[in-house]
Amino acid sequence: MHSAKKPKKVGSWQAVGAVLAHCRKQARLTQEQFAEMASIHVDTVRSIEQGRLALQPDRAEQFDELLGTGGVLAVLVEKMPVRERIVQFAQGLVDHEQEAVSILSYEAQVVPGLLQTRDYCRAVFDYRHPAIQSETAEQWVNARMERQLVWQRDRPPVGHFILEESILRRQVGGPEVMREQIRQILEYTEPVHMGFQIMPMDRTPHCGLAGPMLLLETPEYERLAYLEAHRASILVDDPDEVSDYHHKYGMLRSQALSPDESVRLLNGLLGES
Repeated sequence: MHSAKKPKKVGSWQAVGAVLAHCRKQARLTQEQFAEMASIHVDTVRSIEQGRLALQPDRAEQFDELLGTGGVLAVLVEKMPVRERIVQFAQGLVDHEQEAVSILSYEAQVVPGLLQTRDYCRAVFDYRHPAIQSETAEQWVNARMERQLVWQRDRPPVGHFILEESILRRQVGGPEVMREQIRQILEYTEPVHMGFQIMPMDRTPHCGLAGPMLLLETPEYERLAYLEAHRASILVDDPDEVSDYHHKYGMLRSQALSPDESVRLLNGLLGES
């Protein structure tokens, strides 16, 4: 069966917003006056106070200074769990991703979030349509960078990634952003618990033409499949169905370039081979 997505915890950012509103009122400031002091649009203040927009760490520090609240807002934001900083439709994934013992990913459109550089990630969000507010985009970028801390755990998960070659040739953010992104991928190929393969553009047909997938294994040895398209996502936990995705992933590994061939291709793209 398909698991229903877990709802967002009620009240987390609303609580932060309520504290901000209380502090602002204690300072005898209207939303308009406070927005002018902070050099932001009044709609941004309203969105944060209503819990519709997360308060970012640098913004929290600025608000603390303006309101003389002694760092209260910054502490609140610092203590927010990673999942609360993720766009709502992806939270089911993050819950499992942060404790996974293995992560297998096949991607056909963009570099997976767990491998992205900050500049590449920001460029991906900048290309979204309809456009999103710059403050919201920065919030999502920061959250994605925090997700990558999973690789710095004392016992990091086993990670394996298969990327379509076209992803690495698409100039997301421009040539220098892509060069830095490729350098970072090369760094991720070095640890013994990480694997990386490229599906060459001339390797058609292959068994991944139906789209990207992410396969996770939990500490309880439960295997899950996560599928996403645009703003729709689904978490699959039926053992038979997840097994089919694992078989497909195994076939993709056999059809892609070997790890050594993939590294040579990456170096070639950098002009270093």
